[in-house]
Amino acid sequence: MSPRKAAALREAGDLSLREHLIATAARLVAEDGLAGLTVRDIAREARVADGVLYNHFANKEELLALAVRAHVENVEQAMPALPEPGDGGVEECLRAYIGHGIALHAALLPVFTRLLALPKVLARFSALADDTPGWGLDAALAGYLRGEQRLGRIAAAADVAAAATMIVGACHELVLPHLFRQAPAPVHVPDGFVDGLVATLMNGIG
Repeated sequence: MSPRKAAALREAGDLSLREHLIATAARLVAEDGLAGLTVRDIAREARVADGVLYNHFANKEELLALAVRAHVENVEQAMPALPEPGDGGVEECLRAYIGHGIALHAALLPVFTRLLALPKVLARFSALADDTPGWGLDAALAGYLRGEQRLGRIAAAADVAAAATMIVGACHELVLPHLFRQAPAPVHVPDGFVDGLVATLMNGIG
């Protein structure tokens, strides 16, 4: 074992070297984004030789896709837990999901917009999501709403998948335009945005 590899393993704690490399890449993605991130940058930060990465990943695209996935999970884990079916009132819970969605999109969309310029990484990341049913905010929200249906707190005939898509899409639309400005400003949630969205979901549009 090379001295650099040994040092990396000592610093990784309980992580395997593969996990250490993913965690290192995820940290770089969180700090500086994907633009210009190279294998050499990741290897140097992880304190391993450049070639070590190819012992654990098929290519750079696989490592970056896993790093983006880890970044998403890190952001989600740092946020407050989402309500479970039956917690409080349904409207209160929906407000919590919407607030979570806005914060999540504000944290993640800057990275995801860069993925559009990296189609191979995007394809790898999409495959990871496809291999994990139920992963993502829309799936979590639809699962919550199905739970509320079972409890009889929302209509049995309600299309929960459409409702989840509506909420996630609204959060996306609120955040995405800010990323295309020359000097992006903090995301501003208009007065009444959350209440209006919840009321539309709960009452329908007739």
